[in-house]
Amino acid sequence: MTWRTRPTGTTWRTWPARMTWRTRLLSGVLVAAAVLASGCDSGPSLENRGEASLPPGDSKHLVVGSAGFTESDLLAHMYAQLLEKAGYGTEFLSVANRELYEPALESGQIDVVPEYAATFADWLNAKVNGADAEPVGSPDLDTTMKALRDLAAPRGLTVLDPGEAVDQNAFAVAASYAREHRLKTLTDLGKSGLKVRLAAGDECVRRPYCEPGLKTVYGIDVTAVDPKGVGTTQAKKAVQSGRDQLVLTTSTDATLDEFGLVLLADDKHLQNADYVVPVVNRARAGSEGVARALGRLNTVLTTDDLADMNRQVDSWRRLPEDVAKKYLKDKGLL
Repeated sequence: MTWRTRPTGTTWRTWPARMTWRTRLLSGVLVAAAVLASGCDSGPSLENRGEASLPPGDSKHLVVGSAGFTESDLLAHMYAQLLEKAGYGTEFLSVANRELYEPALESGQIDVVPEYAATFADWLNAKVNGADAEPVGSPDLDTTMKALRDLAAPRGLTVLDPGEAVDQNAFAVAASYAREHRLKTLTDLGKSGLKVRLAAGDECVRRPYCEPGLKTVYGIDVTAVDPKGVGTTQAKKAVQSGRDQLVLTTSTDATLDEFGLVLLADDKHLQNADYVVPVVNRARAGSEGVARALGRLNTVLTTDDLADMNRQVDSWRRLPEDVAKKYLKDKGLL
């Protein structure tokens, strides 16, 4: 485990092997090995220790976790800065993936982490009910939040309120292609009858939000999936060149303009409600003070704001903590 300290005094820690996509999963054997290699014992979960029913705690020193990709770093830094403004001491901890940081969140080694409602609900559901469990995340935010909170509470976790910002899977085409065929929505693409090759991850052929959903919900004629990954440079270049016509990316992708791509609206709500939500360890950070401090972000943060901040980090090479601070200052929150 490595440490470094900012001039402000906030401590940074990094757990191994940052990832670039929040849905990457590791096997249980690899996770156990990674925890041991990190030198950090995640300890028994709050659920197993019988602490899930403890009253909400209000520790004055909080560890804010990030999953190690740009957007998660930005959100975690905003959380830390808002908590510092409210009088809390904070540490920033970057963790390789959810298999490592979720147990650490349960055990109290991490106190606060940014999450995505539907993705986290389905992840907890699979952890509790098995990998083949019926997904509980849905396009409906209220339904998704209820399922998520029901799964999180027994594990000693509290899910705070979502704001407006959402980072969902999304599909883009070349801007010239959209103009030529008058495409603004995925419905438009389905009605056009155009045959399209889709640049995406290889799992797209079986995921309901991807090829199957595009066919059944929108009637899009997907002739093949080009396995170039989710929102990768290679995938975007394939659409830019015309080799493929559609690319799977995310709604906060900050680099679409660089490749001459535009998003098509998910007008029939195929994608799940992956709204940004803070998740906290109830016994250490479940207080009204923490909820109030983090809730201030909900009054301003939008999906477009997240995309713009991602662009500043990924394209302009600015530091996430600096971009986060400027944003909060511009919005009058610092």
